[in-house]
Formats: sequence, structure tokens, C-alpha cells
Amino acid sequence: MHAIRLIPAMAGLLFALAPLHAQAQAQADTVLLGGKVWTGDPVRPEAQALAIVDGKVAAVGSDDEVRRWAGPATTVLELRGRRVLPGFNDAHVHFFDGGQALASVQLRDAPSPEAFRDRIGAYAATLPKGRWVLNGNWDHERWTPAALPTRQLIDAVTPDHPVFINRLDGHMALANTLALKLAGITRDTPDPPGGSIVRDADGEPTGMLKDAAMNAVYAVIPESSPAEIATALRAAMREANENGVTSVQDMSASPAILRGYQQLLADGELSVRVYGAQPLSRWERLAEPGIVAGFGGDMLRIGVLKGFADGSLGSTTALFFEPYLDEPDTSGLPSDELVDAESMLADMAGADAAGLQLAIHAIGDKANATILDMFAEVAQRNGPRDRRLRIEHAQHFRAGDIPRMRAQGVVASMQPYHAIDDGRWAEKRIGAERAKGTYAFRSLLDAGAVLAFGSDWAVAPIEPLMGIYAAATRRTLDGAHPDGWVPEQEISVAEAVRAYTAGSAYAERREAVKGTLEPGKLADLVVLSADIFAIDPAAIADTRVDLTMLGGKVVYRR
Repeated sequence: MHAIRLIPAMAGLLFALAPLHAQAQAQADTVLLGGKVWTGDPVRPEAQALAIVDGKVAAVGSDDEVRRWAGPATTVLELRGRRVLPGFNDAHVHFFDGGQALASVQLRDAPSPEAFRDRIGAYAATLPKGRWVLNGNWDHERWTPAALPTRQLIDAVTPDHPVFINRLDGHMALANTLALKLAGITRDTPDPPGGSIVRDADGEPTGMLKDAAMNAVYAVIPESSPAEIATALRAAMREANENGVTSVQDMSASPAILRGYQQLLADGELSVRVYGAQPLSRWERLAEPGIVAGFGGDMLRIGVLKGFADGSLGSTTALFFEPYLDEPDTSGLPSDELVDAESMLADMAGADAAGLQLAIHAIGDKANATILDMFAEVAQRNGPRDRRLRIEHAQHFRAGDIPRMRAQGVVASMQPYHAIDDGRWAEKRIGAERAKGTYAFRSLLDAGAVLAFGSDWAVAPIEPLMGIYAAATRRTLDGAHPDGWVPEQEISVAEAVRAYTAGSAYAERREAVKGTLEPGKLADLVVLSADIFAIDPAAIADTRVDLTMLGGKVVYRR
């Protein structure tokens, strides 16, 4: 593999080769030559080279055309045939959580309850007494049998540390006995609306809390300091840039995290563009000062609201019309917001009338159908306009609801990595028939819906290349589906790339300024180690990011 070569332009030679009129044009800050540039522009989808001026794409074309932009101070990047794409725009992340999780106990690949326990104990031993053990992102579906862990499993190794570690989907978490005590959760504590306290045969809490039941523990966890937030965000930015991510849509951008972003921006450290979401229930906090969707600048914007309709498939809290096959006494749970549907609808309509954007989490088929109904009611109440309504995850659909996404102008904000993760075990939970409408990328595209791809990091890795691999192959992580799980829902590599770039830009109302490599747009781009359009899609999993540029500046080089 050859390294990308940066050389100063030789002005005399380059301008001697250029036509006389080229000497009067602007000089580029940077030119990229000798590559395979996928612009995303249907008029000119492929090029060899591009020029960057003042952080924006100035020209795209052949090497000869772009060389004319080089001058004495121009940096020339010799790509040597590498593939260039627009920078990836992750449409759904929890950025602070992702950065914080990088430094916490790593449980995602723990192969057994014993390994799970031992990792927690070893990590707790590195912390001062009383410090919380958080994050984890464990996955009990890797275990045989796939039984949920209990507080008794970890109490002996964490006597001096409260523990609250979440399953990788973020919709249930395990508390040790000390954490339950601090939160005041006992056998007499009732299940909250939209949540469940898992109990043993004697009625005692096992330590497992689902959805709204987790809030009691979150309420007693100390808030992170500004310094801790900044440290986590810096770690998250490094991880994002290493994976070619130049924009993120942060679904958990609390006021404290927004202050962290603002400080990084003021200090010149912010290396991703951020669109930060606030909770739907707090919409008046934005509406009262007159903030509307897209308030801010190219680096940091707000105005999108995140709401919840249900939980997750892995936690059996995703809301379905029919019961789960492996837990036939439940069809899932409405969220604590959807429990009072009229109040949630009032919040949605009020926020929409104020010009804010709605992004609602919906996993189960009933949750998706319900949110589509509510979106239709919001549009009827407030009249027609370009809303860019979003369903986050859009995971399970009845066939008849898929055309409604296009008809109602709703963006499907999806995370394709989940398909190859959940596909290991989803059918034991919902069966083969319902699985046909699961992660229905092909059906949604064919119906004319806009796909915006993301990762849901820290629930899944913030690796767009793995997301593209997942969407194009649907090969589950356990290797059980080499020809793809529900292969009729596969899409092409180009369609997946578009969803990670132009589709995500559309979802945040920024398709006019980013998402494709066209003159006048932001020079956010990624250089890959292989041409993912030319190789077997299965080999995309082995492709790496060689270079990431944000606004024409290199923010990562492998």
C-alpha cells in the first residue's frame, strides 16, 4: 500500500502547462490528484481530482482541469488511484456516551456471564471506592443460554462500587445491589409507566431495569463535570475522524454537552460538524427564544427534537401488534412518552408549529405505524410545509406502512449495522414473516423514501464502512447467513454510500451545503484504502480510511 503523498506545487511547471486564462483564476489551498472521486452528483458522478478553496470544493474534474488551480502555496495530495467519497454524516449517534464508553469497561464481546463478571470486577478494581461503573454495552445474546444477568452475578466483585451497565441497545441496564439501594428500588417499588423492573420468582428485583425504570438510577448518578465532558467529546471526535465521519447528528445533546461543543468550537478543537437534538418534552425551551430547526452555523446547529415511541427488540420492549414468540405474554412497551399519547401528540404539534424538527425513535411495527399516524395528525393541524420529519431506527414495518414514509415525506433514519447484529437472533423473537419487514432498506428505497444512515454509537461501532458492508451484504456477525439475512432487503454499495452522505445531509436540512462533492459545497471528504465500488462488497469490512478532511483540513491521516 502506498502512502498518500503531499508535495508543494511547482508553480512554473504547472502554469506553463495551463492555458493563459488559468493564470487569472483563484489559487487553490489544496488539490487532490490522481484519484477516483465519487462526487454524489448525478450529473458528474465520477472525477479524477478536485480543488479546495477556503474550505469548499472549488472544482471537480480531470487531473488536467484541476491542476490549473494549483499555485505556489497550494498543497497537492497525490492519491495514486484511491477512492474519494464525501465525508460520512452519521445521522444518529450518542456522541458523549460513545466517547465516555471508550474509557469504560468493555463488555460487548464478553462471551459468557463469567467473563462479563470478571471484566467488571477487574475494571472496578482500578477505580476509587464509590466511583460508579457505567456504560459496558453488554450483549447477553452471545451467551449460551442467552439469559439476562443479575445483580447477584456481580455483587461480590463490586462491593464498594455502584454499578449501572447498559445492554448495547441502551434500553435495559443491570444495577448491582448498591446501585439499587442508592436509587431506592426495592421489591415494593412499582413499575413506572413505560418501564419494567425485572423480578425473580420471589418478587425481588434482579437488578435488570428496562426503559423508564432506568430513570431512577440515572437520577442518582453524579453529573459529569465540564472537564469530563470535554475529555469524552475529544475521544469521540478522534474515533469519528478515524472512521471518516465529518458530521454527526447527536441524539443526546443535553445543554451541558452543547456547552462542551461550544467550548471546543471556541478553542478551535471541534473536528466534526454537529447537529444536536434536545428532548421532545423540552421543546418549549427552544421555542420560547424563537429557535427553529437548523439554528447555528456550519459547525454546530440545533433545532431537532428527539422523542420515543418504544424500546428495543433486544430488550423485548419494542412495541409490536403481535406478541413476541419467545415472550408471548408481551408485545413490548410504549415509551413513557407514548403512554400518554395525547400529551405526546400535543408536544409534537406544538414543536412543529414552532418550526422545530421532529425525530422520533420507533422500533416495533406498531410503534412505527403509530408515529406515522401522529405525524399525519401534526401535518393536518399545522398545514403543509417541508418538515423533514424523521423516524429514528424505522426498524420493523408492516408491508402496508412502508409506502407511507414517502407519501408523508418521512425520512427513515436507520442504522444498518444493527441488521447484521440483531439478525443473529431476531427471528426467535419475531419469526420469519415479521422479519421480512425488518431493516427494509430495499423496500423503503423502492417506495421512494429517503434513507439517512448512521450508527447509533455507542450502541454499535461508529464505522460507516461496516454500515455500508451491512446494508450491501446483510451477512450477520455470527457468519450464519453468508448470502445475507433477508437478502431481498440488500441495497447496492452506491445506495448505501448515498444514505451515509447525501441522505444524512437531507435529514438535517443541509443538502445544499454538504453531502456531495460539488463546487460550492463544504470540502468534507474521506480517502479510502480500496475502491469499495469495485471490490466484492464482502471485502468492504477490510477497507480502511486513509485520510479524512473537514473543510479542506486534514483531521485524520492513517
